[in-house]
Amino acid sequence: MIVVVAAAIVDPGPPPRILAAQRDYPAALAGRWELPGGKVEPGEDDVDALVRECREELGVAVDVLDRVGADLGGAEAAFTLRVWWARIAAGQPEPREHRALRWLAAGELDDVDWLPTNRPLVPVLRAHLVDWRG
Repeated sequence: MIVVVAAAIVDPGPPPRILAAQRDYPAALAGRWELPGGKVEPGEDDVDALVRECREELGVAVDVLDRVGADLGGAEAAFTLRVWWARIAAGQPEPREHRALRWLAAGELDDVDWLPTNRPLVPVLRAHLVDWRG
């Protein structure tokens, strides 16, 4: 099973916001939004993969925090998605492999067209931002 990791990167604000990335490819997914991340490579653990992906895709160093819920996808899916809360430790995010990046506050999470694999996370992201204590 392919494991994909993603980062729910929080900017404390105010208001607190989550970083979303707009896909540039493949054509079937271009223009839709996701949490940044990517595939776990052989011999790599999930957290190391997430740190690497954020460095490659966004040009930032991240501190990986707690998991966001359970695995998404399941047996019928082509991959398992695992998501972690994270914060930027160094750098400013730039869209190296995406069409665009956007910081979204709780009330803006429905303003973008999320990938189906990321859509179930929106209520969890919203609740976290609304309850943000820093």
